[in-house]
Amino acid sequence: MSARRSILGLSLIELMIALVLGSILILGLAQVFAASRASYALSDGLSRVQENGRFAVDYLQRDLRMVGHFGCANDQFRLQKPGFLNSHLAASGPLDFVRSIQGYEATGTGPTATVVLPTDAEIQSPGSWTGSPALPAFISGANPKPLPGSDVLVVRFLSGEGVPVTSINASGVSVDPTKWNVLTQSGITNPALFGVADCTYADVFQATTVSAGTITATHTALNTSAVDFASRYSASPAGQTMLYRAEAVAYYVAAGAGGGPSLWRLRFHSIPGGGLVSDSEELIEGIESLQLIYGRDQGAVTALTGNVGMQDTANVLGTSEAEWRRVGQIRIGLLARSPDRSAAAAAQVSPRVLGTTLTPPADARYRAVYETTVALRNRLYSTQ
Repeated sequence: MSARRSILGLSLIELMIALVLGSILILGLAQVFAASRASYALSDGLSRVQENGRFAVDYLQRDLRMVGHFGCANDQFRLQKPGFLNSHLAASGPLDFVRSIQGYEATGTGPTATVVLPTDAEIQSPGSWTGSPALPAFISGANPKPLPGSDVLVVRFLSGEGVPVTSINASGVSVDPTKWNVLTQSGITNPALFGVADCTYADVFQATTVSAGTITATHTALNTSAVDFASRYSASPAGQTMLYRAEAVAYYVAAGAGGGPSLWRLRFHSIPGGGLVSDSEELIEGIESLQLIYGRDQGAVTALTGNVGMQDTANVLGTSEAEWRRVGQIRIGLLARSPDRSAAAAAQVSPRVLGTTLTPPADARYRAVYETTVALRNRLYSTQ
């Protein structure tokens, strides 16, 4: 009898108890896995947003701090010395180096305004950007086009590193060919837009020819006039006259390759004696909005005080060169989002960027606001 009992199976009650206990364990494991996955998605989204946001701010800060750089004399030195800066390039358009900075305010995006951000589907088929001042053709015709509801910024300057000029004649300058690599950094392998400057004058021009460190400039291609180097510059003392690469770039938010919004840079350059070239570069994915506020000097452009006491958006400054010359500070506001969903569900949150309320789509992505203030150090008032 005992032998027969030893080979009997589980009773129905025992089997049901085992199934219940097993189900509880499996459900617990599933809950732990789901929580772990959600925590990882949130952590990954947060880290990606932090990385992209900081990189975007760093990129903008670096170029903004170069605004008005014309060699050893700062941008405002032009006020004390008429004729200091000569731009031999087109007086309007992307190569207007007399105007170091120009902003464009998107319609309905100023402080206290509320902006509804587009979904990814709407980003792929956006409407036309509207704002004040109206976008020039060299930006409105870019590919991809700026997204509505985000500001646009154009800056122009001479690169931070230059090469000493070794000899000068009426139509050109020469530098040490072994130092030419200083002018070919940041992806420009065959530069043609240059600035030559000392502590008294600066000229921006397109090279007609470049050969073994010798650059000539004649009245052709992008140049509206030839540069008379010999009448304004001297190669002595050594190192005083420098050659720089001229930079003209625009920043805006547009549709990225991944289907979402990205921060783009539109960069203008040329080859020697050639036409103007513009390259659209996707810098950072996940940047949904760029908002800008400009700090102006309290004094008129002819009587600057060095005190930034007025904060305005680009539509207030308009297209007046004098008003943009007064800008000595820029406040930058960015909204960055994670590339993917960061949680199974997320409450609808409307972040504020420089006073503008942004209402994002309910897509469960992690978002963060980044704001910073940049002093245009080459715009700080000085007579030297």
